[in-house]
Amino acid sequence: MSNPFASADLLALISPTVMQFYVIAMFLLVVGGTLLDVMHKKSAQYFFENAEKAKKVATREVSSSEKTSIAIKTLTNEVLTSAEFSNQQRRASHLLTMYGFIIFVVSTVILIFSLPVAADAGSSIVPLFWHLGALMLCVGGYWFWFAIRVDVSAEGNPWYRLVRADLFVVSLLMTATFALLWSITGSMLLFAIFIFASTILFGGVLWSKFAHMFFKPAAAFQKRVTRADGSAENLPMFTRDEKEQQDRHSMELLKDAPMDMGLGIKREPPKHY
Repeated sequence: MSNPFASADLLALISPTVMQFYVIAMFLLVVGGTLLDVMHKKSAQYFFENAEKAKKVATREVSSSEKTSIAIKTLTNEVLTSAEFSNQQRRASHLLTMYGFIIFVVSTVILIFSLPVAADAGSSIVPLFWHLGALMLCVGGYWFWFAIRVDVSAEGNPWYRLVRADLFVVSLLMTATFALLWSITGSMLLFAIFIFASTILFGGVLWSKFAHMFFKPAAAFQKRVTRADGSAENLPMFTRDEKEQQDRHSMELLKDAPMDMGLGIKREPPKHY
């Protein structure tokens, strides 16, 4: 229940002003890294060009009220509940990691910008959320790292194999892990590793999947809009049990096939490495 950033040992080395400046610097690094990522990958350009292309093949116009409804559905399904994951273990891991990260970051900002305060036990409930957020992040993140990652669970690669794409997950887990260890032990060495990991996390946006969290809601919204206006990203709109789909020439051999045919791949985890 005590603010770890208000400990006497830490304040003797680092002033609250320096801590607050660091938080602001990390925020600016995230903004700058995301903008550079957008320019480097031209993701925004692709997004808008794809939207314009969809408009040309749309079969109906989506009203403003319908777009509002789609935005709400996107927020509640893809963003808040991660309903797009069919694998429930991955969904639970993702939600633990996502909400743990949000709680951890928000409570960190509150704790640091409330300084200087006394480090008395029970001074605020915010430190409890700080520790809870870090713990949720660790549970979800390590669950994903050791058991759910495709290259580990399905491809047989060792869990300790690292590539550049792992930068985000590794720095995220190191940040939460060493934050908890530092809070428990008070070790300045663990605090230094915690700060190093968080600097890599927020400063490495251009080389990690961090910016993905900003693009994902927009892409999910646009996908729902293309389904509503009939453009459907130039993909078939119908499922195999609909007459329009069954009457297509390519469906002639499957027209009378049972609906559960072809789902054998889902009956057994892909672990034949």
